[in-house]
Amino acid sequence: MKPVATFLVLPVVAAALATAALATGRPASAAEIDSQHTRIGFSLKTRWGQSLRGRFPTYEGRIEALEDGRERVHLRMSARDIEIVGHPSYTAITRGDGFFDADRFPEIEFVSEPYDDALIRAGGKLAGRLRIRDVNRREVFLIEPSACERVAVDCDVVASGSVRRSDYGVDRWMFAVSDNVRFLLRLRVREATE
Repeated sequence: MKPVATFLVLPVVAAALATAALATGRPASAAEIDSQHTRIGFSLKTRWGQSLRGRFPTYEGRIEALEDGRERVHLRMSARDIEIVGHPSYTAITRGDGFFDADRFPEIEFVSEPYDDALIRAGGKLAGRLRIRDVNRREVFLIEPSACERVAVDCDVVASGSVRRSDYGVDRWMFAVSDNVRFLLRLRVREATE
């Protein structure tokens, strides 16, 4: 598993990798995330208006090249390593049985629907199946239009989306913490050195 600041914006990670692989001339499966420049995180609000920022520092993933020229992302993230930035007590609660129950469900997984590189260049919606606590649901995330020619090499792939945690059985502390979790991804890959 490779370290990176991260959360559930899983589908966009894969899409960014595929685009970066195309931009660098490498096969999609060879693209590696640049952990020095990639930032994937989430935020949620408390009932008192406090905004909490979170991240997953550990993940692994691959991009599957499909016969029709499109790609599909497979991404797994470690729930055991989730962190609420600057709040060790919230971090412990988030890893505990009332939220991700990381001892019983140590991984969060996303498998995207097939997509092509036009999505990453022009922006749009990327859908896929997200699994949290063994609950599988279809989710859709929004990818912003590319800001440069070599997407994910010279500029970030930026994506965002919201997930309702109660849809996955993460329904403790609803009186204190919002059901809506907002995700933001800024991703880059390493440029080919060949």
